Parts: sequence; C-alpha cells; structure tokens
Amino acid sequence: MKQKLVIYLPLLLAVVLIAGIFLGYKLSPMVAYSNLVKVNFDKYNKLNDVISYIENEYVDSVSKKDITEEGIDGILNHLDPHSQYIPAENFHDYNDPLVGKFEGIGIQFRIEKDTIVVIQAIPGGPSEKVGLVAGDRIVTVRDSLIAGNGIDNNGAMRLLKGPRGTTVDVGIFRRGVDNLLDFEITRDIIPTYSIDIAFMAKPGIGYIRLTRFSATTYDEFKEASEKLLKQGMQSLILDLRDNSGGYLQAAENLADEFLEDGKLIVFTEGFHQPRESTYATKKGSLEKLPVVVMINENSASASEILAGALQDNDRGTIIGRRSFGKGLVQRQLDFPDGSAIRLTIARYYTPTGRCIQRPYDPKEGFDDYYAESYHRYVNGELTDKDSIPLNDSLKYVTPGGKVVYGGGGIMPDVFIPVESGEEFVYFNKITRKALIFRYAFEYTDAHRKELSVYKNFDDFDKHFQVSPVLFNEFIDYTEKNGIERNKEGLDFARNDMMVLLKAYIARNLYDNEGFYPLYLSIDNVYQKAIELCENPT
Repeated sequence: MKQKLVIYLPLLLAVVLIAGIFLGYKLSPMVAYSNLVKVNFDKYNKLNDVISYIENEYVDSVSKKDITEEGIDGILNHLDPHSQYIPAENFHDYNDPLVGKFEGIGIQFRIEKDTIVVIQAIPGGPSEKVGLVAGDRIVTVRDSLIAGNGIDNNGAMRLLKGPRGTTVDVGIFRRGVDNLLDFEITRDIIPTYSIDIAFMAKPGIGYIRLTRFSATTYDEFKEASEKLLKQGMQSLILDLRDNSGGYLQAAENLADEFLEDGKLIVFTEGFHQPRESTYATKKGSLEKLPVVVMINENSASASEILAGALQDNDRGTIIGRRSFGKGLVQRQLDFPDGSAIRLTIARYYTPTGRCIQRPYDPKEGFDDYYAESYHRYVNGELTDKDSIPLNDSLKYVTPGGKVVYGGGGIMPDVFIPVESGEEFVYFNKITRKALIFRYAFEYTDAHRKELSVYKNFDDFDKHFQVSPVLFNEFIDYTEKNGIERNKEGLDFARNDMMVLLKAYIARNLYDNEGFYPLYLSIDNVYQKAIELCENPT
C-alpha cells in the first residue's frame, strides 16, 4: 500500500498544484492573466476587468454606470472630434431633430425672466387644441411651481416632453385674467421640420432655407420645390447657412434632384468600410434649374456633401464663406439601456476626390478644432478671401475647369465677407446682447390686442411701421441695458435696426413666414444671390 502511495504521490501533487493555479486565476484574474497564463491580448477585455476591480475593491462607493460612461467618453475623446457617446437621458435631445418628430405638448417657447413663455402653439397640436395661446406663461407643472426657479430650456423640455398619450397638468398665467388657468394636455407626436421657409423671393426666383438634413428632409424639399415651380420659379436660392448637417442619405437625395443621371454625388471609405459610391438617377426634377447655394462657416457635414456635389459637377454657384470642414461619417449603435454611440466609420469624398475634413490631432486634444471659428476671425478669413489658407497639394479641378480645394471645408465660388468696420461697433454691441430680439418680444407681448388687427403677414407688412416713437423707446431700452447711445453708430445702423425690429415682431406673430422676408431684405449674401439669379453670367 505504501509503495502504491509513493508511486501516485507526484501525480497527486501535480493535481493539487493545477487546482491551486485554477483557483488563483478565478480569484484574482488580473494576476492570473499577467503572470500565470499566456493571454491573447487582442481578445482580452482589460476595460471590463478594471471596472470590476474598481467596483469591488475601491475605497469608496462608486457607480458602475458612471465610471463605465466616463470610460467610454474617454475612449471616444481620443479618436476624433465627432465620435460621441449619448447617455440615455439625452438620447431624444440628439435624435428627435433627425427623425423629424418628437412626443410632447406642441409649443414653441422661450425662457423669459425665469418663466416658460409660449411663443406659438403649434397648429393642430395638443396645446392649441386645449386653448393655449401665444403669450401664455407656464407657471406650474403637475402643481409644482416652476416659474422663478431658474429653469432653462433643457429643464423645460424634460418637463413638457413625454410619451404619446400621457398627460401633463399645467397652470397658465394669461394677461387680463386674474387667476391661473388650469389645462390638462395629452402629449402627442409633434412633427419637426427641416425647412424654415420656402417662398418666391422675386418673380421667377425661389428661396428655400434648409436648417438640417433629417429623415423627412427630402419629402419636405420635394413639396416646397414643387410649390415654387407652380408659382413660376425659374431659378432657386438654396440657403444652407448654419446648417450643421444630419443624414448622409438626405443630402444624397437632394443632390440627385439637381444632377443628371450617372453623375457621382459622393463616395465614402474607411479602414473597415470599402469604398461606396452614390450616383444620381433619372428622377431629378430640378436638373435644368439654375441654383445658387449659400453657405457659411457653420455649414457642415451633409450641407458640405450637397454643396460639394453641386460644385464638383459644375452645377450651380456656391456663395458665402468657407464651410465648417466636417468630412467624417458616423454610424449609430444603440444600447439596450437607451444610450448610444455615434462612431466615425468612414470619410466622405466629393466627386473630384477631395476630402474636406479639417485637420485634427487626437494627441493634442480638440480645443483648437472646436475654436476654429475664433481662429478664422483672428486670422481675418471672415473678412478677407486672401487670408484663407489653401493647400496646393489638395488642389482639384472640376470637369468644367474650376479649381477647388480639399482639406478644410467647401470654398465658395463667390466669397462674401462678414460686414465689419468701426461703423458697425454700436450695432454689433446691440445685436450681441440680443436686445432687438428681446425688445421685440416684450413689445409684442404687451401689444397683442392692437397687433391682432392685422389679418396676416402681408397685411402686417403693408400697414405696420416702426414709428419714430417706437424706435426711440427701443434705443432707451438699449441704454437701460448697458449700451451707451452713439450718434454716428445710430445713424449708420438705423435702417437695419428698424427692419430687424419689425422682423422680430413679425416672427412673434407669424413665425418664420413673417421673419425671413423682412430679415433677408438687409442680408448682403442673399442680395448677392438675387443678383446672380438675375444676371447668371
């Protein structure tokens, strides 16, 4: 028996040793991975181990959700400027503008003196149906006082948005009514629109202002352009200024309306994404229509795809200032908890082959990248075309012989600088503090009864004038808000301020249909677009 035990003892010791190693591996994965076994680090998930180690061993209590999300943010912040993590609580804020709808009570509002003020109840929406009107103040929500508590736009939207079919009780203060009015509003689906306005700027010249590229953009654009064609449109001004982009497919669909069958619109390519090209089809209804596209330093992404497709195919004229320079394509991955990641998967290239993405360096961070508009201002680019940096190694030529550049936005065919100079200082001080906008709101709010005599915008435009008395009251208002009166600056900017004052009052009454026809009358880029439509040579 002893002899048998001696024979099997080494085997028994080996089994015990292996069992010990296995238990040590289970109890201390970090040590096991690093010291005891050979690991394939391409498949080893160190991040999970780190999070588990912190959660189980850290000296204080920590939230696994918080450190996971901060870890994701940290990873994405070292990739590129446009990959981003969207927490579940912010998901609808990011996605609703792109899908073309949201669920809520259906009002346009602004925060005025810590109070939610209704600018307009959306026609046909839940709030209009129960009787909310422009000028109403939302004082309570679910019997809780919200006025005067420092509420901001995001806080207001969280209170008022919610799933379709749910209800929200609000208490409303209305001028001329002694007590609060109580309303129960049933939330519903509220459409959002990509097009601010579409109208005939002059006989034969249509104008469409596009603010984003969403799931509904193409249908909106088709409807708007067909309406203008029926009104005699022979050329089009397409305003993409301040349009930060959206869905790639929406930009491709719009480009298809202007380009002949077979023309390249855009192609995309990434390390894991093979080249994918998009070409125009036969369906375009505006292929022969002269078009002028307005862009500026805030026109980005899908806006640049559309402008680049038209420019590189010698189709239309691009005017304004160099666009933002975002040439990266994101794809969204949704998680079960309602959060999401938008990850950059490819670069896009215009038909000549140029990538218009601005340079960035993840190792140095993205502060300078985000401060690009400031750098352009300091470098004089916004006022002087010759100050724009152009890289000859990124020079391309269109089929028609036009020279275009990659490496940082779409350079317009016709450059129009920001208006500047000493004479603008007084006017700029007033506009930077939004005093025209604020005074117009207060005036409209205090004079709704008198202003209600106008049947529509045309009636208002024809008969309402900014009187000398009203204008002087406005200047007094600017002085009370810290802007010292300046006679030379006042004389120089008087007409523009009067037009803007009337335009903002009209917006409070008739929304964009009242604002843009007035505002554009003093817009120098728009005036140049009109000139190009009238004299295309």
